[in-house]
Amino acid sequence: MSSLARATSPPVEVTRHPVTLAADPGRVIARLFLPGEEAGESGSRAAGIVARVLALPEPEVVGLVEGLLVTFTPRHRDYQGLLTRHAAAVASRLRAPATLSPARLLLLGACFTAEYAVEGAAVTNPSAVAHPDQSGLAPGALRVALSLRGIGEGHLSSIGFAACVVGPGPTVRLEPRAGPLTVGVAVPVDWEPGQLRAVLVEHGLDDEVTSAVLDGLDGQPAGDESDIERAFAQVPPDLLRRLQAAGIMARVRTAAGLLHRVEFPADSALAQRVLWPAVTVESSGMEDARFVRFTAPDGTVDYRATYTAYDGERILPRRLTSPDLRVFTSSPVTGPAARNKGMALFPRLVAGCHTALCRCDGETTSITISGDGHAWGPPAPVHAPRSAFELLQVGNCGSPIETPEGWLVLTHGVGPMRTYSIGAILLDLANPTTVLGALPEPLLCPAPAERDGYVPNVVYSCGGLVHDGLLWLPYGIDDVRVGLASVPVASVLARMTSG
Repeated sequence: MSSLARATSPPVEVTRHPVTLAADPGRVIARLFLPGEEAGESGSRAAGIVARVLALPEPEVVGLVEGLLVTFTPRHRDYQGLLTRHAAAVASRLRAPATLSPARLLLLGACFTAEYAVEGAAVTNPSAVAHPDQSGLAPGALRVALSLRGIGEGHLSSIGFAACVVGPGPTVRLEPRAGPLTVGVAVPVDWEPGQLRAVLVEHGLDDEVTSAVLDGLDGQPAGDESDIERAFAQVPPDLLRRLQAAGIMARVRTAAGLLHRVEFPADSALAQRVLWPAVTVESSGMEDARFVRFTAPDGTVDYRATYTAYDGERILPRRLTSPDLRVFTSSPVTGPAARNKGMALFPRLVAGCHTALCRCDGETTSITISGDGHAWGPPAPVHAPRSAFELLQVGNCGSPIETPEGWLVLTHGVGPMRTYSIGAILLDLANPTTVLGALPEPLLCPAPAERDGYVPNVVYSCGGLVHDGLLWLPYGIDDVRVGLASVPVASVLARMTSG
C-alpha cells in the first residue's frame, strides 16, 4: 500500500469527547447470602438464624416485611419471588411440619439475601458493537452496544452493558442506564458434537473411565445433567473399582458443567442485563469481554465475544455467543492458543477458517485459527514489542476492524512505569499473519487528567468500531471509568508506516 510509505503524515489527532461513564454504586443485584459459609467459617450459622426468624411475633414479622418491600422492591425485578427462592435454599433447616405465613417466608428469604454493587469499585474496559436495535434514530446515527467490566467488592468482575448513540458526524450521547438489574435465568443447552470430548482432553481426561462415559453419551446431545449421570451408570464396574475412578468422574462432571446459557427477560433493556459468574472457572470474575458482530458465510449475523475467566488462581479464555444480546451461551475454548488473556475474534471467516488474535506468551500479539471456533491451533506471532510505548508487552484492544486497506487492529502497549497506551497495526485481509503497517507512536496515551485511578497510567479498550468514516474508541481509564474518543479512520491509516 503506497500510503504506508509516507513518513511525513503528522501524528494522528484524536478527539476525546466530554462523555464519561462512571461506576454507579446503585447498580445492584441480590445474591444468596449464607452467613458463616460466605465468610469461610467452619460451619453455617443458618440454623440459628432460622430459629430466630421463627421465634419473632407475627405482627413484628409483618411490619419488617412491609418495610423491606417498600425499600427494595424498586431496586430488584420480582423481589418477592427472589426472596421466596432464597428461603427455599434453607428450607432443610425448618423443623417439619413448619408452616410459614407469607410474610415470615419473605423475611426468612431476606435474611439469606444480600445486595451486591456490581460497579461498587469501578467500571472499565469497554468494547463496542452495533446495537441490535437501531430504531428511532436520526439519519446518520448509530446506536452502539457497549460491554463493560464492572468491578465490585472483593475485586469480583462481571460483564455489564450500556448503550450510546454516535453520529451523525462526530457527536455522541449516552443512553440512560436506569431500572433494576437482572442476572437472567439459566436455560438448558447442549454440547456440540465432539466439543465435550475436546474439553475433557484439555483438562487432562483421556483415560478409560472418561472414554467409557463418552461412549455412554454417543448419540446424545450431552446437555442435561441426567444424561451425564446415565452415562456414569453405564461405566463398567471393573473400571469403577479403580482407585482413581471417583476422582476422574468428579472431574468429568465438573468439565461437563462448563457449558452455560443464560436468558434475560424480553422486556429488560440491554443496560439492565448483567452476565454474572456461573461456573467454577469464573467464580472469581469475568473480565474484559471483547465483543464482535460476526457474519457467517451464509450472511447470518450474531454476536460473539471472548472473555477472561478467573477462579482465584487460574485465568482461562472463554467464549460467548448470542443472537441478540439477550440470550448468551458461555463455553470453553481449547487448544494451544487457549491460554492467557486477550483472545479477540475476527468478524468473519478468513480463508474459510475462524480466526482470532491471541497473546499466549504474555507479550506478543499472535494469530490462531480454528475449524469450529472452539478448538484453536498453535499461535503464529505477528507483532512483538518493539516501540518505546510497548517495551514490556503488546496485545490487542479488541477484534480486528475490516477496512478496504486491511484489518485494523487496535493494540495496547505497556511501556516504562507500566504505562498502558493504545496503538494500531494493519494486517493483510487475505493473510492476517502479514503485517502491512503500524502506527509509529501511540494513538492514545493517558492524558494528565487520566493518570490517577484504581490502576494508574492506563488507557485500555476491548474494542472499537467504524461508523461513517470515524473510528469510535471507548476506553477504560485507570481501571475506574470509561471515556470515548473518535478519530477519522483515514488519518489512522495514512499515518501507518511499514518496516
